[in-house]
Amino acid sequence: MDELIAYFNGEFVPDNQCVIHATDRGFRTGDVVYDLQRTFDGKIFRLREHLERFMRSLKFTRLDSGLNIDELEALTREVVRRNESLRDPGGDFTVTQFVTRGRAKSVVDPVPPTVCILPQRIDFAQFAKFYRSGVHVVIPRTRSYSTDSLDPKVKHYSRMNFVIASLEAADVDPEAYPVLLDENGNIAEHIAGNFYLITDGVLRMPTDHSSLQGDTQRAIREMAKRLEIPTVEEDLQPYDAYTADEIFLTNTTYCILPAGKIDNRPVGGEVPGPITRQLQSAWSEMVGVDFVDQALTAANA
Repeated sequence: MDELIAYFNGEFVPDNQCVIHATDRGFRTGDVVYDLQRTFDGKIFRLREHLERFMRSLKFTRLDSGLNIDELEALTREVVRRNESLRDPGGDFTVTQFVTRGRAKSVVDPVPPTVCILPQRIDFAQFAKFYRSGVHVVIPRTRSYSTDSLDPKVKHYSRMNFVIASLEAADVDPEAYPVLLDENGNIAEHIAGNFYLITDGVLRMPTDHSSLQGDTQRAIREMAKRLEIPTVEEDLQPYDAYTADEIFLTNTTYCILPAGKIDNRPVGGEVPGPITRQLQSAWSEMVGVDFVDQALTAANA
């Protein structure tokens, strides 16, 4: 398979040359923030909104990429353009920007950061079948980081708790998706996205107290308002999930993924449920691609 072209420390290079040194603080201490977008039919979606969040993460962690948002946007679009001829038929890319503090011994050492914009082909086979059967959600013992330690609005790679949560979920079901609770026992987020449930026609989602402010989540709220689906943000406990009519997860890559089970308990009577399907259809219309059909077709190719 042809090597994709990435941007790495000021140059456009084959992605296999995006190598982090063993003394880079991003590797050694998780001193790194990132953001991620995807394309639909080769066109990158909501890039500016994602980059605005990325800039906030950089500002909060006092990381300086040396690039402003306009430069990051132009470089990201150039990465997509350079890889268009390498896009699989019917396929699409994710694109990740990340910045580390570089090969510094101290957090205040004035060394150059490591800056990367990395494209990757979407592996639809990882999740396509769950559009039909629903994914198995498992609530592991491991919790999300306390907001006293790390603000969830920062998108970062300090994720050992997510690793342990994934192992615990895999003990229940190797294909399960873990959804973490916060320190107060409220549902926080899936390790790669946001969590939603539907009860009596009302779309319910956790607050951003202990979950990432997802851009896909913002799009869901906008669509729900347009479709006149009542929506609330509130503290949710496992009880609410166990008794829900529908559950779905969102992230940038798979968009809207229904859940069929939670902790081995079946969800509702139909997967995906009617409101989940309504939102999936609205999303496909918004991006100009039937993302469910795209994934199923690619996975079966």
